[in-house]
Amino acid sequence: MLYRTNAVHEVQKDQAERLRLIMKEKNGKAEQYRNQTRIITVSSGKGGVGKTNIAINLAIAFAEIGKKVVVMDADLGLANVNVILGIIPKFNLYHVIKKQKQIRDIIVDTQYGIQIIAGASGFSQLANLDEEERGAFIEGLKDLGYADIIIVDTGAGVSQNVLSFLRAADEAIIITTPEPTAITDAYGIIKSISTEANGPNIKLVVNRVNSVMEGKKVAERVINIAGQFLNIKVNNLGFVFEDNVVPRAVIKQDPFIKSAPNSKASQSIKHLMSRLENIEYREDGGFGKFLRSVFVGKF
Repeated sequence: MLYRTNAVHEVQKDQAERLRLIMKEKNGKAEQYRNQTRIITVSSGKGGVGKTNIAINLAIAFAEIGKKVVVMDADLGLANVNVILGIIPKFNLYHVIKKQKQIRDIIVDTQYGIQIIAGASGFSQLANLDEEERGAFIEGLKDLGYADIIIVDTGAGVSQNVLSFLRAADEAIIITTPEPTAITDAYGIIKSISTEANGPNIKLVVNRVNSVMEGKKVAERVINIAGQFLNIKVNNLGFVFEDNVVPRAVIKQDPFIKSAPNSKASQSIKHLMSRLENIEYREDGGFGKFLRSVFVGKF
């Protein structure tokens, strides 16, 4: 058994080394963007808290100030970024993984000033990719190096897929609501990230709050518990008000920041964007770290 364990470990090391060689040989264009492209993941401990809605509207808010933004749907089990936007893409990440298409072939321009990459529904575990598929995906991701910001909408929960994207990002935005189950699950995903060396800057957003006080109380609760029991700093990025324009926008498949730009929810999103824009970028972050960490760093 010990021999088998060691053999598996050696295979994993060999795979990691070969992936690093792929990165070194093919970095090309990506190298010049190493510290320019900002990687922001948006995640949550449970589904149904508004994660994808916030990711899309936040991306549009960045685009409105002149940023080149790509939203990548990394919820490879239940991808829905394109659904919220009313877009039916011909190709998605599955076709890239299977080497049928390259990333540049599946990037979709939208009328909202952002680009999206549709997720591959049913392809729930990046850990299941073989070496060739993983290398193809790494190669494809380099096509995104032109963007100012890549917002990665992950799945909910603490799967290896979700954690791989979180650990590779510059900033991880964790979405919760005031519901006790959402708060508990948000703490759970923060706990999972807390063990990562050189992990992302963690920021909390409380969605669907009825008052400023409610947003502050929920944020303080999560932040204090994380500090006390995990010895990790979680920043309070802000909150998004409960607003009837949000479900209406989802039904119409039209982002609320465009359909109702002066609504409470839209103003909340713009506030989150402005706070993020004032954050100093990490020198050791950016696109280079993202490429290195998503697949190579996991071994």
